[in-house]
Amino acid sequence: MYRKGHVGAALAAYAPVGFGLAAVAGLELAAGAGVVAAWTAMLPDLDTRIPFVKHRGITHTVWFALAVGVAFGLVGGAVGLEGGSAAALGFAALGFALGAGTVVSHLLADAITPMGIRPYAPVRGDHYTLDLVAAANPVANYVLLVLGGAAAGVAVLAGAAVGG
Repeated sequence: MYRKGHVGAALAAYAPVGFGLAAVAGLELAAGAGVVAAWTAMLPDLDTRIPFVKHRGITHTVWFALAVGVAFGLVGGAVGLEGGSAAALGFAALGFALGAGTVVSHLLADAITPMGIRPYAPVRGDHYTLDLVAAANPVANYVLLVLGGAAAGVAVLAGAAVGG
């Protein structure tokens, strides 16, 4: 998929997190975390800008998702330190969920294309594809963007309403 499709997929994956954040911590944190998810949706495609790194190679694996999750979790924990250990753990968990979840959403969006993904490489060579739409399909990219944006928006607003 292209940027629009990946942003939509990231927002769709973020929707349940956004609901919980809005219900527990408020609309501001939920909206901010949603922006982070959308902004980092293309992170796995950095491989197209790094020489000698194959596109849809290591940056399109569960190992990369875990590494990004850990990195985001460490940053989140550091941000939350000022609020005490409970806040640090909460922000670390949020950081991990945002980092890993955004990469996994990217993988899932790429799995619907004919090229597919090899999410367990180099440990296993299993190839996954649903072969539904081409990555360059503008309709599919816009549909993902609209559905993901709507899902995240409704989830965050519903969470805010539940949280009061």
